[in-house]
Amino acid sequence: MTRIIERLSEIGGDYDVLFCDLWGCLHNGKQPYAAAVAALQEFRQGGGKVVLMTNAPRPNAYVQAQLARMGVPDDVWDLIVSSGDAAQDAMFAGAVGRRVWFIGTEKDDGFFNDIPAEWADAPPITRVPLEEAEGIVNTGPFDEMNEAPEDYRARFMLARERGLKMLCANPDVVVDMGETRIYCAGALAQFYEELGGEALYFGKPNPPIYDRARRLLGLGDQARILAIGDGINTDIRGALQEGIDALFVTGGLAAEAFGRDVESPSPDLLQEWLTHHFLDPQYSIGRLR
Repeated sequence: MTRIIERLSEIGGDYDVLFCDLWGCLHNGKQPYAAAVAALQEFRQGGGKVVLMTNAPRPNAYVQAQLARMGVPDDVWDLIVSSGDAAQDAMFAGAVGRRVWFIGTEKDDGFFNDIPAEWADAPPITRVPLEEAEGIVNTGPFDEMNEAPEDYRARFMLARERGLKMLCANPDVVVDMGETRIYCAGALAQFYEELGGEALYFGKPNPPIYDRARRLLGLGDQARILAIGDGINTDIRGALQEGIDALFVTGGLAAEAFGRDVESPSPDLLQEWLTHHFLDPQYSIGRLR
């Protein structure tokens, strides 16, 4: 049964490293949560390392710039690892071919243009119309504020008939942009699979993003890691599959399921909800603080 805590400091001393989600935990898409910033700063001041692990479909440099624009201080983290980093490796390796139909917006152009040094000599990836594509690269809807997966039915059915694989650079299904809930790349990938297409995933809950974080930090098998997140099927499922302890932030995507007080989830409602999802994180907290 999950243990509900009030502050990260209650358990922080038991861990060497945090794998902390961003959206819904550290910020709301527009501004940082002051209490979460303070909690991560305190953990680092105690000697711990913080990895900001995000399903953002952009290379980590772009995530860092976005955090700076929001006003997130750079002393809350040691390393940023994004789904975009792991997915980029797969794309430049040719996982979905070299002529691709790109679903996304201009803000994700860095996924193609910021070529990692290790792929500098690789054959180029060219964005082409669907009819000419060998595969699909999906970083999210063309119009994330207004579109839903159903809007892509006709194009996805054509892609399925052509046998195109889809590289999904962000397995998240939805996120909250302030008070507005928007669909992410994961929602499009799931819909494509429902129509009979094949999708490849590289962010949480899949192993590549965790492997990258461990490798870059030089973590051994004995490192004590705590994963923090509000996505039950991404952050929490991924952590538990990796054998990592998890802290579920109930005040994020699923906040309405746990009672009226976002800061204090109902133990009974929380346990019933977790049982329904067949997951049992070691810890839960209303908001990261």
